[in-house]
Amino acid sequence: MSTSSLSNGRRSAAVAGAIGLVASLAVSVAGTARAAVPDKWGFAFVSAPAVPSVPADQAGSWPAPLKVHVTHNAAKQVFVWFPRLASKDGVVHVTAVNQGPVWCDAQKWVSSGLSEVVVVRCYKAPGGTPVFSPFTVLYTTSSKAPFPGGRAYGYIRYQPGSGVIARFNSAGAVNTVTPGPVGVWLVRMPGLGSTTLAGGVQVTAVDPAGPAKCEIAGWAAALSGQRFLVRCFNGGTTPLKVGWTLSYQRARAITGRQPKYFAYTFDNLPLATGPYAPAPPRVNFNSMLGINTVSSAGAGLRLVHFPRVGQRPDAVFVSGFKTGPGFCNLLTAWATFPAVRNVIVRDVACYTTAGKHKSQPSLITYTSAH
Repeated sequence: MSTSSLSNGRRSAAVAGAIGLVASLAVSVAGTARAAVPDKWGFAFVSAPAVPSVPADQAGSWPAPLKVHVTHNAAKQVFVWFPRLASKDGVVHVTAVNQGPVWCDAQKWVSSGLSEVVVVRCYKAPGGTPVFSPFTVLYTTSSKAPFPGGRAYGYIRYQPGSGVIARFNSAGAVNTVTPGPVGVWLVRMPGLGSTTLAGGVQVTAVDPAGPAKCEIAGWAAALSGQRFLVRCFNGGTTPLKVGWTLSYQRARAITGRQPKYFAYTFDNLPLATGPYAPAPPRVNFNSMLGINTVSSAGAGLRLVHFPRVGQRPDAVFVSGFKTGPGFCNLLTAWATFPAVRNVIVRDVACYTTAGKHKSQPSLITYTSAH
């Protein structure tokens, strides 16, 4: 599969990208009605394995005063209880928040009464030893399509042996998965096309048995739709036949919603000192017409600035792009400054499978509940 070429990183490209971003946003945001998607949704920052996250760090479609509830066991499994979200055909995304080389995957999610319970386990490199770690997590499910023009959203959940077990496409088309060699899959989302790379992507490994890491290994855009290459590995460097979820957003939040405040970007020049505005412009979206920027904070560390969109409760998710068996996480929880509507992600951290910092491309998404 061919992938669209990345920017060469010159300052002129960053400036052109910033100008193009504002122009494209002015066209895509104006005069577009909101669609009734998703059916149910929720996110949380789980700061401790047995303690519910503080109210400002969780939100969902449940009625007040219900809150997310968190429990754990001796096997380092964390159970996140999303109230009133019991459903089927949804997807989960998880990102570790840790100052060390730690990643998290979703082991499974099931309905229990009126709650949707997401089981998360985190692992430390090298090798994938189970550990407790803070993380961000979301669950969302959608069924209504199509969307108004100018926006796109799709997801897919794949499980070897079962095939596609959940999918959504805002154009009403059918997302498909074609297995390749062990640990490799081609995902097609027809009807969500664009002339250049546009939007944002997140991927999460789903493995009930042990450590697994998944990456977006390729991304190609055409008018007919989006194509993604997913690659997964075990706790080391061995390709792994495992389950995963993938979500695609374009002018929508990663939950599928249309809040007022959200943004995403593609750090496709991980060696650029910056600050730079990633290009092409439509991978660097800001719902309030701010210009997202990325800059170096050291080897394997990237400082991300989302201006004008900061509003709690909120959440950040990160996925690696062409990292191989490596991975990316959040070094610390992001900082939100509601008075000036700014969000600072300090930092996105990427690692080799041995747990060493390495500068790698990554996709970062931010969403507020409002």
